[in-house]
Amino acid sequence: MSTTQSERLRGLLEPLVAARDLDLEEIEVTPAGRRRVLRIVVDSDDGVQLDDCAALSRDVSQALDESDAMGGAPYTLEVTSPGADRPLTELRHYRRATGRLIKAQLHEGGELIARIMAVDETGLDLEVPGVKGRKPTERRVAFDEIAKARVELEFSRKDEKKEEA
Repeated sequence: MSTTQSERLRGLLEPLVAARDLDLEEIEVTPAGRRRVLRIVVDSDDGVQLDDCAALSRDVSQALDESDAMGGAPYTLEVTSPGADRPLTELRHYRRATGRLIKAQLHEGGELIARIMAVDETGLDLEVPGVKGRKPTERRVAFDEIAKARVELEFSRKDEKKEEA
């Protein structure tokens, strides 16, 4: 997607997304045969419900019909929330992942799997799980130490099992 088209789309879409108390995470236009796919990824602190995506899709569709931001070629519009494997790149992503297990690649080398306990402007307070019966340990990691990070999917957390019992 050209920078000019990207800027036009962002300028058109950001106010519509913000009006629904959502964050515009990504805009992507990809070819799909004779058509193109315009994928808009949105998120919020409370998550995104299907009804939110549907309502925003109607707003975006109307705004695109009234503008020339997508040009004359046919396209398919998709409004979605980020997947579980989305990289954590913004402060708000880490805040939304508080309490979740993450896998982080560190600039100094090595990999860290830990639970986010707290987030502030400079970094993360983590709980590193204990190995072979050892107790978890606490660790502070600054954002500038992290090369990349993602949430790790957990199918059965011990904390959830205790609450159910």
